Amino acid sequence: MFSSLRPVGHGLKQTSCFGRTLVLRRGIVTEADIEQARKYCANQLRYGDYDAYLVRQFVPRSGRDAYDAIRTLNLELARLPESVSNPTIGQFRTQFWKDTIAKTFSGNPPREPISILLHKAITDLTARAGPGSTSSLKFWLLRMINTRQQHMENKPFASLAALEEYGENTYATLMYVTLAAMPLRSVHMDHLASHIGKACGIVATLRGVPVLAAPAQPIHGPAGSSVGSTRNPAVLLPLDIMAEVGLREEDVFRKGPNAEGLQDAVFKVATRANDHLITAREMLKNLKAGESPGHEYEHEGEEEHIYSAVSPSSDSTASDLRRGFGVLLEAVPAADYLQRLEGANFDPFQLGSSWKLPWKIWRALKKEQI
Repeated sequence: MFSSLRPVGHGLKQTSCFGRTLVLRRGIVTEADIEQARKYCANQLRYGDYDAYLVRQFVPRSGRDAYDAIRTLNLELARLPESVSNPTIGQFRTQFWKDTIAKTFSGNPPREPISILLHKAITDLTARAGPGSTSSLKFWLLRMINTRQQHMENKPFASLAALEEYGENTYATLMYVTLAAMPLRSVHMDHLASHIGKACGIVATLRGVPVLAAPAQPIHGPAGSSVGSTRNPAVLLPLDIMAEVGLREEDVFRKGPNAEGLQDAVFKVATRANDHLITAREMLKNLKAGESPGHEYEHEGEEEHIYSAVSPSSDSTASDLRRGFGVLLEAVPAADYLQRLEGANFDPFQLGSSWKLPWKIWRALKKEQI
């Protein structure tokens, strides 16, 4: 798939990239390789994560390669529990991606599309902001992979708070990576991303209810005989919410949308996601008016969330919002899903795709509202 070129110099290999020279420890990445990687990732998102495929078009160009690479990686990791016959194989695959990230950040990306495109984003960021600017990207990516690895077995979340933490460590973290790749370091943008990411993580779990509760698909050996199944049926809704409404996993497996308490549980979980979106909208409104966001950022002061002691001016905040607004559009598919879920009386088994979503994303961008 990827073309090869001759070595240059003393065992090193290099190529020109938008007027700059990339020097890798082994192998080289050509412009053709990068373009093929872009097409591969965009195609994966188009057919595997259509929401991200729509949003990517409005992510600033300075962060789009990183966005495409990390969202494709997220898709790969999200598919693992469904595509492997046991969690051990899934653990091997996540370790592969950890090793791949380490090699990519050390200047030796494996010759596969995600690594090639991520390396291009890292190289561009280094040229724009210096070699120290990429450390946060690696931190966020490893946190996302580690979180996916911890949830490889599709066990229910212990509580609604645990589900929110999952959203913070996956979907909010993906937004942090995109912002860092631009680069755009802003306490207010990260704060908005945190609320939106938590909502996206909750929505992803709700979307998965009808998929994961369905019977597992058998895996067939070379002779056609069954050698097991990809997984056991699962319900990932928080256990505290399920206990509160009297919902049992077994009932969801047997009765699907008719399980007693399912719609009540979905309502309570969806309400928390909607609360995060409401909070993000109020913050955005306040910030655009030159006011305080309304509450403190709970993650400020944590690793990679340390900001300047000088409070940002209203002008710099407005500039950050305009520059990074495309990243905040992740809120639109989440809001669209919650609106349709409410229309279906909180029955996730009734929902399909949304033909209005492209228009809603475009309108949100034009109005700068989420």
